[in-house]
Amino acid sequence: MRTSEIPGFYKLSPGERLKIVREFAGLSDEEAEILRKTGALELEQANRMIENVIGTTQLPLGIAVNFLINGRDYLVPMAIEEPSVVAAASNAAKMARVKGGFRASSTEPLMIGQVQLTGLDDPFRAREAILSEKGRIIQIANEQDPMLVKLGGGAKDLEARVLDTAAGAMVVVHLIIDTRDAMGANVVNTMAEAVAPFIERITGGRVYLRIVSNLAALRLARAEAVFAEEAVGGEEVVDGVVQAYAFAAADPYRCATHNKGVMNGVVAVALATGNDTRALESGAHSYAAMKGGYKPLTSWEKTPEGDLLGRIELPVAVGIVGGATASNPVARVCLKILGVKTARELGEVMAAVGLAQNLAAIRALAAEGIQLGHMSLHARNIAIMAGAKGELIDEVAERLVRERKIRVDRAKEILQEIQGDVPS
Repeated sequence: MRTSEIPGFYKLSPGERLKIVREFAGLSDEEAEILRKTGALELEQANRMIENVIGTTQLPLGIAVNFLINGRDYLVPMAIEEPSVVAAASNAAKMARVKGGFRASSTEPLMIGQVQLTGLDDPFRAREAILSEKGRIIQIANEQDPMLVKLGGGAKDLEARVLDTAAGAMVVVHLIIDTRDAMGANVVNTMAEAVAPFIERITGGRVYLRIVSNLAALRLARAEAVFAEEAVGGEEVVDGVVQAYAFAAADPYRCATHNKGVMNGVVAVALATGNDTRALESGAHSYAAMKGGYKPLTSWEKTPEGDLLGRIELPVAVGIVGGATASNPVARVCLKILGVKTARELGEVMAAVGLAQNLAAIRALAAEGIQLGHMSLHARNIAIMAGAKGELIDEVAERLVRERKIRVDRAKEILQEIQGDVPS
């Protein structure tokens, strides 16, 4: 039976892990080779993606295991430079399996295109004129992409509101566009630009901005899971997580770090699959502040049975077609590993990963302190910086962790002691 629950996955070599992932996802020899080699993104491809290219950069690509979402197993590719994130997500996903894993859902992939209308003598009358021509405006928008309409997407609705600003009153039109399996920024911008002249003509106003909003408040992904009391470490840990959530809900300084933990997971999956991390970050943090004050993207509570219930809701504007998902070969392979069939499914996976990552972070804080969670991997990096090679890396790192002195100077001293340069 195909499962993402793979005991000891972290103990395997990269080659052994890739073999398991290859069998799980049915990767071809060519696809496996793309992951195996460095520099899979050729310079010629990169030069077509952005301007002024001189090279490429790389991040480690890991696989989070144990994810069971809506009854289906997922191996989740995550691209990130921060130690312990992949391991933490995998560990939290393992805890979730005890009670059936994650349950996830999402709304339709609706994006908002904004058209800013200025220079109005009577903005409220202009708003009424726009709403009275809603059908024609939507028609103009949909004429820009007949294929998207044929696939069931396209402009679906229109809203207009009068906005008081420092530059005077203006009308802001929202085109509500179903972008199907694309992130959709390009088509939204195209449609917003197309309707602008007609809106000017019927109102006598002047359009300036016509662009997608990254606050994708209509394109939400949700996930929840119950974590058994014994799986997370007992009643005291459950209470500690609930207390940590209450802290974040009351204090924006803590909440910023709380939500950063969520986005560690979400952004790592986005990077692996070639999605726009800046759009996701801005959308998530804006959504967290929509109701006044900056609030957590997750919530945690203790169930009557004493278990831990976690929920997450955030905007997830992602795609599985177009953009870097199409042009980056690694992103294409990562999408195949995930096996998602729609952008909505990808968003649901990201929500589950964000919830898992958030639990892992606040559980570490509540139970043992975050530094212990980072220590082992961080110590290896410090050992390498101090000059350790081969088996000496693990030996130096182990002593650094045992002493809880994760510093380069101490690593150099330990290395000298091991090599016999100075007495221990």
